[in-house]
Amino acid sequence: MLAIVYLGRVVDWDSLTQAANDIAARAYAPYSGYRVGAAALADDGRLVVGCNVENAAYGVTLCAECGLVSQLHATGGGRLTHFVCIALDPRGAGDVIMPCGRCRQLLWENGGAALEVLTPQGVLSMDAVLPQAFGPADLERVTGMDTTGTNAS
Repeated sequence: MLAIVYLGRVVDWDSLTQAANDIAARAYAPYSGYRVGAAALADDGRLVVGCNVENAAYGVTLCAECGLVSQLHATGGGRLTHFVCIALDPRGAGDVIMPCGRCRQLLWENGGAALEVLTPQGVLSMDAVLPQAFGPADLERVTGMDTTGTNAS
C-alpha cells in the first residue's frame, strides 16, 4: 500500500487510484476508446471524481479532470490536496497517467503548488508537475483584483 500522512491522517493512494479506475469504467469514449478516470481528495476529506466525456465534435470533449473540478465546486468547493489520473487498458486495468497541460492548469487553480499528484514517476507536488505556473496571484499583481474577483485597490 502506497500511503502518506496528511494533516494527521493516512492518505491511501491505492484506494484513490481504485476510485479513479472505477470512475474510468463509466467514461464516455466511443470514438477513441481511451477511458480516463480521475480521483482526488479535497481539503475537507471529500473524495471527488471525474471521467472523460467525448463528443463527435472532438474539440468539445471533456477531460476527466474537468469533471472532477466541476464536482469539487458542485459539492462545496475547497482545495484539492491529493490527485491521481488513470487510463484503462483493454483488460480494464488502470495505468497512472499525467494530465495534459490544460488539465495541469485546472489542477493548479484548484489545488495550488502543494497539491500532491501521483504520477508514473511517483508522488510529485504540483509545483514540480507545472513549474512556474500562471495563477490567480499573477492576475492580482497586474490587475489589482483579488482572487475572489473583487477590486482590491
